[in-house]
Amino acid sequence: MACPLGDPLMPALRKFAFFAALATLSGLAMLSGCTSSPDLKVADPSPSSPTPTPAPAPNPLAITTGSLAAATVGSAYSAPIVASGGNTPYAFSATGLPSGLTIAGPTGTISGTPAANTSGTTSITITVTDSTQPTALTASATLSLTINPAAVAPPPTAGSCKVMSLGANASLNGYVPFPAANVWNTDISAAPLDPNNTLITTAAGFTGLHLHHNFSSVAAGNTGIPYIVVDSSTTPLVPINVIDYAGQSDVANAPYPLDAPIEGSPADCSGWPDTYVGDSHVLVLDRATCALYETYNTHRCNGAWNSSSETIWDMDNYEQRPWSWTSADAAGLPIFSGLIRYDEVQSGAINHAIRFTMQQTKNDANNGYFVYPASHAAGTVWGVNNVMGMRIRLKAAFDISAFSKTNQIILTAMKKYGMILADNGGYFFFQGVADPRWNDSDLLNLDTIQSSNFEVVQMTPAFPGYDSASAPTGPPPTINSFTASPATVSAGSPVTFTWTTTNDSYDFIDKLGAVRGGTVTFTPTATATYTLNATNQYGRSTKQLTLTVH
Repeated sequence: MACPLGDPLMPALRKFAFFAALATLSGLAMLSGCTSSPDLKVADPSPSSPTPTPAPAPNPLAITTGSLAAATVGSAYSAPIVASGGNTPYAFSATGLPSGLTIAGPTGTISGTPAANTSGTTSITITVTDSTQPTALTASATLSLTINPAAVAPPPTAGSCKVMSLGANASLNGYVPFPAANVWNTDISAAPLDPNNTLITTAAGFTGLHLHHNFSSVAAGNTGIPYIVVDSSTTPLVPINVIDYAGQSDVANAPYPLDAPIEGSPADCSGWPDTYVGDSHVLVLDRATCALYETYNTHRCNGAWNSSSETIWDMDNYEQRPWSWTSADAAGLPIFSGLIRYDEVQSGAINHAIRFTMQQTKNDANNGYFVYPASHAAGTVWGVNNVMGMRIRLKAAFDISAFSKTNQIILTAMKKYGMILADNGGYFFFQGVADPRWNDSDLLNLDTIQSSNFEVVQMTPAFPGYDSASAPTGPPPTINSFTASPATVSAGSPVTFTWTTTNDSYDFIDKLGAVRGGTVTFTPTATATYTLNATNQYGRSTKQLTLTVH
């Protein structure tokens, strides 16, 4: 039968449903003879969220690097340590690293330069810690690192700058800067006379004069232009503050030691920062890079260097400076290559042209004239015919047999290689390096030779040459790329700069000095911006990059 709405069973059933929501109610329809089922709704009074799926456990943390490449004492080293598993980022540490090497915590790269006493095989324990929470995972591995002794450099080859001795006015041991075919080192004894030879040699400012040696022993006044040979692998590069002619200079850090000799020996801080107290040239030859650094009007004060100009010369590949640019010499030429040195006289031959000066050089409305190899003029008067870069030679017929052996060597060079006009100065002054071994009384015999015994070698271009308005023009070099690898490093880690250029004569990087070959590797100490300078006979191009060091 049907259960009426007022059936006394219904409240009881509802109450039952409330307290026993999860009970099975099948069969209730038979109670009290009812033939219909009650309309019941059963609900869970306390519903719960789905049970979350637990995160999968990380893979075991492990160092997967199985071996380390060998290192060499004194050479830059870098080796990555690779880990896997766990949760990144990782933190690396190491024990047992030889002196000079460190490990970068965030990356695991071992880098540096092994110290001198570290050769042999060492066991290094490397530990990596991951970022798993709440408890980080760690893993360790012990690897062997073999450090080879420093490589023994082979003996320098003949003609290499590596043969130069170190020190002030040191012997070059037969090395001659610049290639044999370079203008400074070319035999011009049979070269044709200049068509204007007579015009030049009979003009005022040339005729009626005589030679004047401009170097001496130390006791006789220490006259001459000094130099120093250094090795930039041990002599640090320092800034040169170029004040007056920076726009025509190679402004770069240079390996200038604090004891570098200054021409004329001015007292430190005299004339600081750039008052002229004499030409005050400083010439530094770097046997590590075969680069020659020359400055003019150089001042040293409290360990800092100022100059009016700075020029870098690649002694392996003679460069052409931009037309109308000066150098540490007025003619835009290198100074050192034209100096007479006692060590080469002692060897029996001078194998290069000699630098000389004239008091007056030919001027015009554009500062005067110059011929190759000069790139710059400093004309003084219109009425003379001497031009910068002009090359003269002692006439072949001039008899040198009555002179001493030393003077015969000098005079033979004047016949074979000649003398190149490089600056304004005393008439027919030719330059050398002071040395205690010079016989000053004997050198005076050279000064008896009259200017009429000299002739002018054919010039290029034709006399009177170029001036700043007529010099050739063209495009400067193109720097195609300039990159660092890596671009971000830890302090003490090596970095390689790579660049490509087109139509350049020479390159330098402001903080690294002379460079060549399109690549250089070094160890930076701080974040800095570097400027690559590429130069040819028409001008200069630059490109910068910033290297981040952390």
